[in-house]
Amino acid sequence: MSAPVILDPCCGSRMMWFDKKHPAAVFGDLRSETLTVTDRSHGKPNGKRTLFITPDVRLDFRALPYVDDWFYLVAFDPPHLVRAGRRSWLAAKYGTLSRDWRADIRAGFAECFRVLRPNGTLVFKWNETQIKVREVLELSPYQPLFGNTAGKRNGTHWLVFMKPAGAAG
Repeated sequence: MSAPVILDPCCGSRMMWFDKKHPAAVFGDLRSETLTVTDRSHGKPNGKRTLFITPDVRLDFRALPYVDDWFYLVAFDPPHLVRAGRRSWLAAKYGTLSRDWRADIRAGFAECFRVLRPNGTLVFKWNETQIKVREVLELSPYQPLFGNTAGKRNGTHWLVFMKPAGAAG
């Protein structure tokens, strides 16, 4: 098999993937763990849910271990919570940002664009329950090309970026 050409640097439990083992993708995350937390929203008698976070590579999205201009596609779905209970289902599912979340997201965008090939595509997913998407977009070096506008109702935005042809790694 050839080297992966798609990067998901914050894969978590790979919730958004239809093929959670897609051969063209490398799944990375800072966490590698199995978490069982209480979540009574799914009607299980014991109220417990288990989440498996099993990245191919343990990495920090703020300092990616890849060369410049490698990937054709980056799927960037960073943690979007700054407030969540330590053992909550949302914290387990999505992870949490540090107090300096702006620096984290700015570094994440910079790294994702660095490893993305010129004219490559970055798909960015953000839920604005706690932080508005407009605040996050101020941290990207590029503006999105397009995305969904239904986020105001459900809070989740999908935005598509293209790395400019002349941009350096």
